[in-house]
Amino acid sequence: METGHVEHLRQVLVWPLRLMPRAGEERAPTQPWELLAGGDDAAPWREVSSARDAGASFQERYYTEFVSFLPYVQRFLFGVGHVGSAAGEGHFTGQRRIFRRKDIQQVRVVLRSGDAPHTLEVHNVCLHFFYDVDVVLLVMEVGTEDLPLDTAQDLIYRFGRAYPAGWDANGHALHCMYSVEWLDGEGNVLSSSDAQDKEEFTRHVCEHHAPRIASHWCHVLFPLVPEGMDAAAPLQFRLVEYYRMPMMAYLAVHRPDQLSPGQFASLGMVAGAPATPGQASAEFERSYCYDRFWYAGGAAPNTRYLCTGYALVVIGDAASDFFCCRERGVLSQFRHQHFLLFMIAHLQKASLLMFSDRLAEALNSLSVTDPDSVRRFKRRIRYAFESFLRFTHRYWFTEISDQAQIRALFRMSGTHLDLERLHGEVKVRMGDMNSYLEADSLRRQANTVVRLTVVTIFGLIGSVTTGFLGMNLLAEAEAPLSRRIFIFVATVGITTAMTAYTMAKSKRLSDLLDALSDERLSLWTKLKVLAAVWGKGPA
Repeated sequence: METGHVEHLRQVLVWPLRLMPRAGEERAPTQPWELLAGGDDAAPWREVSSARDAGASFQERYYTEFVSFLPYVQRFLFGVGHVGSAAGEGHFTGQRRIFRRKDIQQVRVVLRSGDAPHTLEVHNVCLHFFYDVDVVLLVMEVGTEDLPLDTAQDLIYRFGRAYPAGWDANGHALHCMYSVEWLDGEGNVLSSSDAQDKEEFTRHVCEHHAPRIASHWCHVLFPLVPEGMDAAAPLQFRLVEYYRMPMMAYLAVHRPDQLSPGQFASLGMVAGAPATPGQASAEFERSYCYDRFWYAGGAAPNTRYLCTGYALVVIGDAASDFFCCRERGVLSQFRHQHFLLFMIAHLQKASLLMFSDRLAEALNSLSVTDPDSVRRFKRRIRYAFESFLRFTHRYWFTEISDQAQIRALFRMSGTHLDLERLHGEVKVRMGDMNSYLEADSLRRQANTVVRLTVVTIFGLIGSVTTGFLGMNLLAEAEAPLSRRIFIFVATVGITTAMTAYTMAKSKRLSDLLDALSDERLSLWTKLKVLAAVWGKGPA
């Protein structure tokens, strides 16, 4: 067997999507998982049941996964249990809801035109929803065995593209699979890709100024639909990141210690093309390689982790039982602990990009001359600020575990995704928006106080004049009722008109009061300010 031959391959896609509000609504659904089935018993999505109801082997893996994280991360990932009155009863509240579909059992792919198809097992298809964050993660895990290294590398490079990047001179889609077919348990085709339909993709971009999601991914996500495809759809999404989905890969290879530095660099960067000499460097190993287990001893000898932010790739020896163990070994860790740290990092990035988009959308839709637009803008900014606060306290972790390996891989993921800088930028923008709203609110309050003060001062003249020593100019106490009612209504009307007129001139009247109180101004200047009250100059 040649060096580097892949005996077992796993690939996990983690695709973040932003949930969008329906037409005419300002907010996305607060509990979108309730709309996933839509009351249809035939819908493929089903919520994942509690680990308490699973078998013993699953519960052991679940326990190992649970204790790998710090307590506040455990509460986020697994929820908090509340014990009931009877022994063993209780319910769990968490910040994540998981739904799985099991109808897709395999996927048949063709890498390039004329190539033989490869059939991969589909081990997992899930949607992860999160409270108070308009982000959903599609998670898909596929696997296969017995592949040449170049084929495995090309497979993980091409799989997980939301749409083609372009087409070559022959009309073949670039950088993605030539064809993809989802298969059920009996081998029937459930859906197939349309990446070769160049005209449809280009027409959609020209008409909608948005990319068209490939048909096989739309099938997986349904009833989630791309924004604008169906205005009445209860669940709509928009891309928040690059069309190439973040991914994890596990490769059990023959003699991994014989792989060249260039091959490691190509695998870590998921470059697709065979490695070239000099492609790797010492800088690559320092920045992207976690080599704690990269030696010939230990339970899993010659195991190397490559973390670039976009991808987390684990390479080890196929001859090692511990590396290939699905219950307690590296493969189990890859599918559970490593997946969760990778998921948290990309949830954080997608959420921050989502908040940035929401701020930009609020500003783009603002028309300062339209009072309704201004009110909508304020509501959207306040809601975004409240959501960002909840995100920061619920989902923003800089440390998730005290285990050295998990801590190091999470830090590498966060560093290469530039999460700290992105969080800082969004926090500053949120603060600027909130400061603007507060300053605007204070300005409006100050203007209101000025107007009320002006009305009070000028109303005081009439109040003192008419109330001096109980002065009563009109002795109408004995007049007929109709006359008294007429006088009362006339007085109310005149008083209301004078108050309204004073309010309308309150800005200029306040300038007059300021001028009268300023001893440095001459009498002539004060008279000009008085004349300006009824002038046509700027108020």
